[in-house]
Amino acid sequence: MSTDNLNKLFEDLKDNFDVEEPNSDHTKRFLSKLNNKTNIASNNKTNVRNLWKPLLSIAASIILIVSLFITVNQKETVRDLANVSPEMAQTQTFFTSAISEELKKLESESNPETKMIINDALIQIKKLEINYDTLKVDLTKSGDDNRVIYAMIKNFQNRIDILQNTLEHIENIKQLNKLSNENNKTL
Repeated sequence: MSTDNLNKLFEDLKDNFDVEEPNSDHTKRFLSKLNNKTNIASNNKTNVRNLWKPLLSIAASIILIVSLFITVNQKETVRDLANVSPEMAQTQTFFTSAISEELKKLESESNPETKMIINDALIQIKKLEINYDTLKVDLTKSGDDNRVIYAMIKNFQNRIDILQNTLEHIENIKQLNKLSNENNKTL
């Protein structure tokens, strides 16, 4: 709207404005009504807050209990041979110590000539370890099924066989090198 239109509007409405003053106690009545509504509203808010506090604490307790339950169950979900029986725990200990001994022997035989053979063996061992992790999950799901237990034992045996075969190949390479060195010396 332009200023001229606005001025004209006020000129036209000049006699229609309410210019009477309210009663002297109007302000007091207004403030008292306002205070009463504020008190009622704050009482309602306090009641609602008091109602929600116990419900929120109960909900928080339930969430805490459920999260603890889930955490405890996740730790127990994966089982291995040691969890089946004391005999299987001994078997697992035997195989893991035998595998670690064979790995130490393999590391001691490492040189540029045998590096490829050793790396290939370690790749095969890694695949068997991944397979063993799958078997652990299967053991948990199957409830100590004998077929899974035998597969786990076979997995350990396969790892040891790979390591022993690799050590034999390395020994053969050493003997061939020794023979070729002796033949070179005699010529």
